Amino acid sequence: MTLTCANTLPAATVAKPPNVIYILADDLGIGDLGCYGQQKLKTPNIDRLADEGMLFSDHYSGNTVCSPSRAVLMTGQHPGHVHCRGNGDENGFALDPEMVTLPRLFKNAGYATGAYGKWGLGETHLEGAQNPLTHGFDHFTGWKSQRIAHTYYPSSIVRDGEEIPLENGTFVHDMIMADAFGFIEESVDSEKPFFCYIPTAVPHAAMHAPQELHEKWRKVYPQFDGKIGKYSAGARDKCPPVQNPIAGFAAMMENLDNQIGDLLDMLVELGVDENTIVIFSSDNGSHMEGGHNPKFWDSNGPLRGHKRDVYEGGIRTPFLVRWPGQIEAGSRSEHLSAFWDIVPTMADLIGQPIPEQTDGISIVPTLLGKGEQPQHKYIYHEFIMGDAKPYHSRSLRYGDWKVVQTSKSKNGGGLKSIELYNLKDDIGETKNLAKQYPEIVTKMEGFMDDAHTPLN
Repeated sequence: MTLTCANTLPAATVAKPPNVIYILADDLGIGDLGCYGQQKLKTPNIDRLADEGMLFSDHYSGNTVCSPSRAVLMTGQHPGHVHCRGNGDENGFALDPEMVTLPRLFKNAGYATGAYGKWGLGETHLEGAQNPLTHGFDHFTGWKSQRIAHTYYPSSIVRDGEEIPLENGTFVHDMIMADAFGFIEESVDSEKPFFCYIPTAVPHAAMHAPQELHEKWRKVYPQFDGKIGKYSAGARDKCPPVQNPIAGFAAMMENLDNQIGDLLDMLVELGVDENTIVIFSSDNGSHMEGGHNPKFWDSNGPLRGHKRDVYEGGIRTPFLVRWPGQIEAGSRSEHLSAFWDIVPTMADLIGQPIPEQTDGISIVPTLLGKGEQPQHKYIYHEFIMGDAKPYHSRSLRYGDWKVVQTSKSKNGGGLKSIELYNLKDDIGETKNLAKQYPEIVTKMEGFMDDAHTPLN
């Protein structure tokens, strides 16, 4: 396999490779965090990543739903090239074991590697390409499948390919996080650099949270006690209903935020804080499942759309990067970046060749404030839902311009006319300018056509 060369970092950086922790929230809207404007719910520990690192305002997920977004993150391929472009039978979305994906990149560099949470690219108890251990992870703890990850009270947990039964009523999220913490401690003890990937299911699907925190938030929002949040479609495992899912969302977010605070404290105690990069993002925009109410929480702020939309609210995500002493504390970036930039960025940081399949651009110059930052020509997304072929919807951002094209119905039926928005003046995508600027529409339609590669 032909590999391209990574940029050269300062010798001091290369001499001691940084540890990397990548935390991927599930269906978290950009407005759900205090550092992006959330008013009703405090997230002080996640906000620390912004206060002590860099906050990106224009970062895009790999897709507007779970599996393809994760496929983009793992491969570095953009949504028009990656093998998975919608949710469905996740065993059919398994990564190519011959490809140098994100975990294999770290493994090749001598890192200890672990993944903890929701994989989304195959059933994790199966052997072969579906299993995260096939692709360079030394350890995996999490749900057996993406659909079972709709509940936080599954009947089993998978550890390193073995499915282990759980007692009824076991809250699996805390078990998974404990295993992630244990992996970090063991890696530090072994003096190996580590890559810890934490694709938490929070705040996806059922609004399950520790009972004590849930009861706390029910007292804050008692007016919603009459509402019951349910999630059953496709769960394939027991999924208890939730009284007052508004309180449930707040509780699950507070629990995750507390754990990230514990994680940052642990890095200091272990003496690796200054040599550990902590990244936080989300796989797509906010959802409307299990009783969750993104309108109440203003989950996407001024952005239009939610999960399954290629409007900004479905694909623009929080992106926070903290590396004490290397990334300027409290810095902000409007650099246009996306999930497919993570593979080349990590290759750059750990001194590995950039895998040949990647469409991304290293953002190391932006992170470290050194050198000229290359720019994307455009950011392209496409999404398949139902039987729509070749896609249900697609979008492209070109500077401040954004085009969106959607299907006439859920399962296709042809495409609607292309919509055009100027995000600089209209971040909410409310004013369709396609008729005023037909030449821009034509140009960007050509970019979309060029970016799309048909699926086999």
